[in-house]
Amino acid sequence: MRLAVIGMPGCGKSTVGRHLAKQLGLRFVDSDQEIEAALGMPIRELFERNGEEAFRDLEQETIDTLTQWPDTLLATGGGEVLRPSNRDPLYSRWQVVYLLATPEELFRRLRNDTQRPLLQVQDPQRRLRELDRDRDPLYRRTAHFVVEAARPSVPALLGMVLMQLELAGLVDPSVVPGSVDPQPAATGGAAVPTPDALPR
Repeated sequence: MRLAVIGMPGCGKSTVGRHLAKQLGLRFVDSDQEIEAALGMPIRELFERNGEEAFRDLEQETIDTLTQWPDTLLATGGGEVLRPSNRDPLYSRWQVVYLLATPEELFRRLRNDTQRPLLQVQDPQRRLRELDRDRDPLYRRTAHFVVEAARPSVPALLGMVLMQLELAGLVDPSVVPGSVDPQPAATGGAAVPTPDALPR
């Protein structure tokens, strides 16, 4: 299986992706982390030095490579759908889940975040609305599944994603029932963060 998670900054792609990859026995990879590892610097620094287009070029090369990996769950950067050269391989090679969140919810999660270059502006909430307006149609065009990310907990959100994959015949039902524990800490497992704690 090749599964990608797309959506706006702050919607929970990395957090949900890690849990979902573990649930399905897939390798997890975050495209932004791959880019930063290759650069040896934060993405924000690349933006400041060379501008957004230089980053998008590198992002495109990374996506082309990562979308050829088997048995992988890929958490994408929020702007990867801007180029058809990213959208097309994602849609054709992978099953793509769009985590949908409102700009207001995203602002609540990201209002203190200083690491996202596109949000370092005077009015980040307005910027999120503009990004959502421009990107939502592209996310929908790229996705095979749309799941609302404003869930009461990460386990509930995972359950919604798994349900859609199961209904589509992509996940064996035997791995789904009882596999998402809404209270993992009570059984000795690690606590799962609430949507407020979602980093991406």
